[in-house]
Amino acid sequence: MTRHLLDLSAAELAAQIAEWGEPRYRAPQISKWALARGVTDFEAMTDLPAALRQRLAEAFTIAAPAVLTSTAADDGDTLKVLLDLGNGSAVEAVRMRYDPEEPGARERTTVCVSTQVGCAMACVFCATGQQGFTRNLTPSEILAQVLHFAREERVTNVVFMGMGEPLANTSATLTAVHWLVSPDGLDMRARGITISTVGLRAGIKRLAEEHLQVGLTISLHAPDDELRHKLIPTSAGTTIAELVQAAREYIATTGRRVTFAYALLDGVNDSEEQARMLASRIRGIQAHVNLIPYNPTAGIGLRRPSRDRVRAFQYALQEAGINATVRIERGVEIAAACGQLRTDYAERQRIAFV
Repeated sequence: MTRHLLDLSAAELAAQIAEWGEPRYRAPQISKWALARGVTDFEAMTDLPAALRQRLAEAFTIAAPAVLTSTAADDGDTLKVLLDLGNGSAVEAVRMRYDPEEPGARERTTVCVSTQVGCAMACVFCATGQQGFTRNLTPSEILAQVLHFAREERVTNVVFMGMGEPLANTSATLTAVHWLVSPDGLDMRARGITISTVGLRAGIKRLAEEHLQVGLTISLHAPDDELRHKLIPTSAGTTIAELVQAAREYIATTGRRVTFAYALLDGVNDSEEQARMLASRIRGIQAHVNLIPYNPTAGIGLRRPSRDRVRAFQYALQEAGINATVRIERGVEIAAACGQLRTDYAERQRIAFV
C-alpha cells in the first residue's frame, strides 16, 4: 500500500526531498499544497517541476478518504461525517460552528477529530468504548478529518475528543498537531487546539515536553477513585491525586490552564456532595471543570440528569471556588456522541466494521 505523504513529519519530508537531490525549499512548498490548500492530487502542485510531481506520485499518495455517510443538526452548524479508511474500517469527525459569545469576537469553526478506530479505555458511558479497540490512526488519517472540512471553510479550532484516546496514540497525534500549527502546514494557533485524555500520565508528560501551547483536558468523571474505576474500568492504575499532580506539572511546564471534563450521570456522580468532594480534590490549581450532561447512547442503563441537578452541581463547584461551565449542547438530535454514527451506519448497512 502506498504511503500517505502526511504520515511524514516535517523533518522526514525534508530528508526525503534532500535524498532526491531537490532544493530545500521544495519540502515546505509540498506541505503547503497538501495542507493549506488541501489538494488531493500531486498534479495540482503546479509550481513544482513535472518530474518531481511524478516522483511524488510514484512514492506517495495524498488522496482523501471517501465519506460513507453524514448527518447535520443545529440548522447545519453541526455536521458529523463518517470517513472510509479502507480495509473495513471507518472513523467519525464533527464540525461545529459557533457564533461569537461576546460583541466583536470572531466566529469559531471547531473540528472534533478521532485518533483511533474504537477505543480500549472502555468508559461505560461512551459508545466508542463499547466498540472495543481496533487500531491507531496514522497522522494522515487524523489530518484527513480536519482537511475534509478545511477544504470548504476556515477551521479555527481542533479538539482531539472524538473516537479513541489521543495519548494512547501519542506519536501520530503529535505529528498531526505539529502539521496543524506549522507555518508550512495549516498554520493554526496552538491555543486553538485541545487534546483530551482519560488520564495517561506518560502521554501528558510527553505532551508537556513538546512545549506546543495546546490545551489539555483530563477526563475525571468522578470525585473518588472507586467510582472512577467503575466508570472507567481501565483507570485502576492511576489515582485522581496522581492526575491532579500531572495537571500541576503540565501547568508549570506550559503555563496553560488545564480543563477537567466531568460527564454528569443522573444519580451516579451528580450530587452536590460529590461536587464539593470534587472541588476539594482540585482546588488551588489553574484549572476549570467542563460539565457534560450525559448524551444517551443505546444499550446503556444510564440517564441524563435534569437541568436543575446540572445547575446545582455547577453552583456547588462555583461556591467552593472552582471555575465550572456546562458544555454547550450541540448535535443532540443527530446522536453526536462519539461512535454513534459509526454504529448506526453499520447496523443500517448490515456490515461489521473492523
